[in-house]
Amino acid sequence: MKLFTLSIFVIAYFFFIWKKQYKAQVCWVACAVLFLFGIIRFSDIFTIINWNVLGIFWGTLVLAQLFSFSGVPAYLANILVVKAKYVNWAILSVCLVAGAISVFVENVATVLIVAPIALAIAQKLKVNPVPFLIGIAISSNLQGAATLVGDPPSIILAGFAKMNFNDFFFLSGRPSIFFAIELGALASLGVLYFVFRRNKERVGVVERAKVTTWIPTFLLGFMILSLVGASFLGSSIGHRLSVNLSGIICMVFGFIGLMWHELTGLGVRKFNRGKPGSTLFHDIRILDWETFFFLAGIFLIVGSLTKMGIIDDLANFFIRFAGDSRLMAYLAIVWGSVFFSAFVDNVPYVLAMLPVVRSLALGMEMSPSLLYFGLLIGASVGGNITPIGASANVVACGMLKRSNYTVDFIQFVRIGLPFTFFAVLASSTFIWLVWR
Repeated sequence: MKLFTLSIFVIAYFFFIWKKQYKAQVCWVACAVLFLFGIIRFSDIFTIINWNVLGIFWGTLVLAQLFSFSGVPAYLANILVVKAKYVNWAILSVCLVAGAISVFVENVATVLIVAPIALAIAQKLKVNPVPFLIGIAISSNLQGAATLVGDPPSIILAGFAKMNFNDFFFLSGRPSIFFAIELGALASLGVLYFVFRRNKERVGVVERAKVTTWIPTFLLGFMILSLVGASFLGSSIGHRLSVNLSGIICMVFGFIGLMWHELTGLGVRKFNRGKPGSTLFHDIRILDWETFFFLAGIFLIVGSLTKMGIIDDLANFFIRFAGDSRLMAYLAIVWGSVFFSAFVDNVPYVLAMLPVVRSLALGMEMSPSLLYFGLLIGASVGGNITPIGASANVVACGMLKRSNYTVDFIQFVRIGLPFTFFAVLASSTFIWLVWR
């Protein structure tokens, strides 16, 4: 059954790449086959699926949706653009805002919020907006790895490694992944400046974005503060509650956000594309349920690999490849993840590799955190190399196409590859020096 289980995983992964738009359906068809042959059982739904991760994802998704429609992100970007005066600095500022927003908001939402500002500047000055939107997309992808709530791979890592919100800043008394990502962002900023260096036109007058409401911003802030506070409670509230507390907090704030939206009706036109009569059912229905169910299904598929011993086999292969060299193992995880994530979805990749990385770390008697962070850096930033490597890239290219601009593969790689190289080099070097 081991070969059969591996075959199901490989076939499913092939369809994740080939038919991305049906990845959730493919995932659950694979799960159904595994159920049918008794490889996973109904009881595994409660033990293999990480419900804390799904809770964090859902709650954060709701608040991110409300936050994006509130007008606050575009308002902040407008302020920086007006102060920048010149186009190159204005676009750099917009990229920085996109990165800052992506620390707490899903990357696709960030691109949809910020990109129209760059398009407006380009249209006004009659310059090519293609490098501008590429810069925004790859900046948002990078910063999504910085915190627990920034991106699905970070949420998955937190659930797997039992990390709380504060652990992304300091873990076991040492600087954690947040500082590595910020160092990578600083290193890659030079690449973006080089790309935009010739755009020295004056920005002129930019129409100010209007803030509809500040309530989602406050809710997002209170959720972050609650996650920080929960990080200090630890096991004092009981093991089961402490393990799932982050998910509970995010779901509570997400539910409060939905109730506020339903009761006040604020932002209804944005939420419902100008159609009156938005309902709570509609608000829930338009959320990203595809990714939610995709995550749940991937937990079961990867769980079946663990049950069959395939994860241990893969870890033993890595141990033989690396020999006694911890550095070789670390570099293989980091740059291997960069390569794979340039072409495939990083969510199933991270879920499949985390148990491998843990077994590899235990087999080589090294800190699992070193390899966890290396995996997260490579998988999160590697998607910046190609236009199909991350959903935010696809959305940015789609927006350009609707504006009658085309982005060819090489054009994207010319910006994405050096950006990724310097970001990963700086981030991974920092993690190696701190955690080796």
